[in-house]
Amino acid sequence: MTTVAFLGLGAMGAPMADNLQDAGFGLRVWNRTRSRAEPLAARGAVVCATPAEAADGAGFVVSMVADDEATRAVMLGADGAIAAAAPGTVVIDASTNSPDMAREVARAAAARGVAYLDAPVSGSLAQARGRELVFMVGGEPAAFDAARPLLDAMGRQAHRIGPSGAGATIKLVNNMLSGTVTAALAEAAMVAEAAGIDGDALLAVLAEGAAGSRLVRSKVPKITARDFTAQFQLALMEKDLRYFVALAQQVDRPAPLAGLVRAQLQAARRAGLGGQDVSAVFQWVSGASRAG
Repeated sequence: MTTVAFLGLGAMGAPMADNLQDAGFGLRVWNRTRSRAEPLAARGAVVCATPAEAADGAGFVVSMVADDEATRAVMLGADGAIAAAAPGTVVIDASTNSPDMAREVARAAAARGVAYLDAPVSGSLAQARGRELVFMVGGEPAAFDAARPLLDAMGRQAHRIGPSGAGATIKLVNNMLSGTVTAALAEAAMVAEAAGIDGDALLAVLAEGAAGSRLVRSKVPKITARDFTAQFQLALMEKDLRYFVALAQQVDRPAPLAGLVRAQLQAARRAGLGGQDVSAVFQWVSGASRAG
């Protein structure tokens, strides 16, 4: 049985680990809050005290944590996975990190004979649960080929984009578009409601029009129902837009739309909406979060 160390059992990580376990992989798991590991432990996973302990003896390491800071801790920290991983181990980092962070970890891994793939995903909770994630991967072809059984167990597609950092780069592009479209939908819904347009009619037309998309079909009903339970947290989208704006600056390209949307999301996060779905930006642009 192939042993996999899984680091980070949050909203996305837990169902991804479940799918690996269902596919017959043996799991060694770590999560900052140990109680999140209990359902997997009940099915035979080994719960570990540190990322290093989880990586020790594993053929693969999968990580799904929040940001660069968390990735640095679980990969390169005093109890990080890279130092404990044996030569030949393949690390699949599904976190949304900056390209610089991905390349830094890749260099540290290579120095120990470990392969590192930056492999963020397209999809949210429903896709994670249903093995419908799409992986966008940066790293060496041989490592990508070795990782395919795990990627296939967690998702429906996996694309190698290029060398280290390429997966992280295209994920930021993807989320810049997702965040910008969601902010535009919030603004459109606000105006439509104020003009007396029924929410069901709005969805029916937008979903079949030129702007129709999965985001229209998933976010407009949440806005109409004021159901902002998180599919993708607003705070995480704001972080991704912040990383995108920084990347645009690095490559000397203007990104005014991304900067504006990031500012809206930042304001919404600071207003206490960060733990809600990204569509809760509607609460900020409409003024509902500032009422009273």
